[in-house]
Amino acid sequence: MASLEQDFHHAMVAIYETQKDYGYFATYFKQMLDQYGGVEAAKRLLAGREVQQGLMKLWELGHLDNSVEAHVILAKYRPLFTEAEVEEARRRLEALGYLTAPREG
Repeated sequence: MASLEQDFHHAMVAIYETQKDYGYFATYFKQMLDQYGGVEAAKRLLAGREVQQGLMKLWELGHLDNSVEAHVILAKYRPLFTEAEVEEARRRLEALGYLTAPREG
């Protein structure tokens, strides 16, 4: 994995670990991370037009900042994703009332 990909992967693992502290065990997400790595797992989650159950759970917990989507729209990770993937992440976050302005990271 390239350095930026590794950084993103570690950020995704941190999402999983942080949410465990709040009692949310995203086992499917963890399986995807283990099988595909962070970038490919994110791409697969963004491929469908439906909002994922995990994103809804993070919304319920008030932790959208710890979502895959919130990381995908960060400027530093944008080179890893297509414009369509970034826009899908933004669309999902906007639908849930998350900050709509581009975030720097």
